[in-house]
This record gives sequence, structure tokens and C-alpha cells, in this order.
Amino acid sequence: MTDLLTLEGVCAGYGEASVLDNVSFSMAGGDSIALLGRNGVGKSTLMRTLMGLTRHRAGVIRFNGADITSLATHKRAHVGLGWVPQERAMFPSLTVEEHLTTVARPGPWDLGAVYEVFPRLKERRANMGNQLSGGEQQMLAIARALMTNPRLLLLDEPMEGLAPIIIQELAQVVRELIRDRGLSVIVVEQHARLALSMTARAIVLDRGRIVHQSASAELLEDHEKLSRLVAVAA
Repeated sequence: MTDLLTLEGVCAGYGEASVLDNVSFSMAGGDSIALLGRNGVGKSTLMRTLMGLTRHRAGVIRFNGADITSLATHKRAHVGLGWVPQERAMFPSLTVEEHLTTVARPGPWDLGAVYEVFPRLKERRANMGNQLSGGEQQMLAIARALMTNPRLLLLDEPMEGLAPIIIQELAQVVRELIRDRGLSVIVVEQHARLALSMTARAIVLDRGRIVHQSASAELLEDHEKLSRLVAVAA
């Protein structure tokens, strides 16, 4: 069975600066990964590299068996990569529903399915993107990615700056996407324990290299190792 995503010896960065150093891992369809590490170790760079937004220096990226290393960003979206960047990128001139319909691609994720997951967006569907709260904007950013009917959803710091009650609500949505919908997900998250509770596998980066891979539950239970790798309080 072909892995959904495979990275082999990937090195990438920005301009003359290298950030990722010989990164290799793979994931199957339906798999979920928490991508962890201290600030500035390359987590978001890895996500941007998957979307073709960094300077590629070495290595190969395969998606669903095809080499996408040199594929343009918009074509990566077409083959099934859905990206929710840290910057939510709301368009003030578009309503909530227009944000969703303008990116829609054929598949099971349509307005009805998205509104079922995010009923608050249905209530706000006529509102402009800049009239939403931070939590609602993040819901819309995830919903917009789902409307492209991705095979792999990339979530870069989805809980950043949100109220605790909204964080728990979004975390439950991510769990349901993985558990009930069978969606493959990679999530970068500073709330390490939360990310581990949502996912099956953990990958920890340090200085652009993978320094740990394990089951998420295993790392979650090993307080000492988690604290050492990610600098979280036990």
C-alpha cells in the first residue's frame, strides 16, 4: 500500500538560510501527526515546505505516490493538500459563505457538510470575514480548507490566540475529523499535550531535524521526555 505522504532527506529554508535538515518520515492515509518542538525549530517551515512555499535544497516529497517536490503551490492544493496557515487570511469583501464557495472542489465536503461541523458559520454565513471573532475566523479557515476536499489537512498553530473554550471546541472538531471522517491531519501546535491528545503519532523537531518519533499516547505519558523535548511543564 502506497503511503499518502513521504519525505526523504528534505532540506529547505528561505533565501540562503537552511532551516530543515535531512527530514524524513512518512504517513499513511487516515494517519494523524502532532508536529512538536520549541519555537523556531522549523515546524512551520516544514508545513510551508509541504505546500511549496520555501526554497527547496535537497530531498524528495511524494504525495499519494507522485513526486510533488517541484509542484507549484496551487497544484499541490489540487492534488489534495489542504493548508490552514497561521495567518487566517480573511477577505473583508467576502461573506462567510463566499469564502467557502469560491474555493470549493468536488467531493464530500460541501456547504452542508461544513455547516454540520461548524453550525456557528451557518448562523454567520452572511457576515463579512472581518466581522467574525478570532475563534470564528479560525473555524472559517479550517472550513475553507475542507471545502477543497483535501486528502491531507495541514493545521499550523490553529489554537493560537484563542480563548480556552474555543480551543476545546476546535480540538474536538479536529478529533472528529480524524476519528469519524478518516481525514489525514498534521497539526503544529504549541499546546503540546493538546496536540498529542488529538493525534495518533508524534514527531518532534529540533534545529530543523527530527529528534523523536513515537505514538502520541506514549509521549503524552512520558512527562519527563515530553518536558525535555518540548519544554512544557509536567
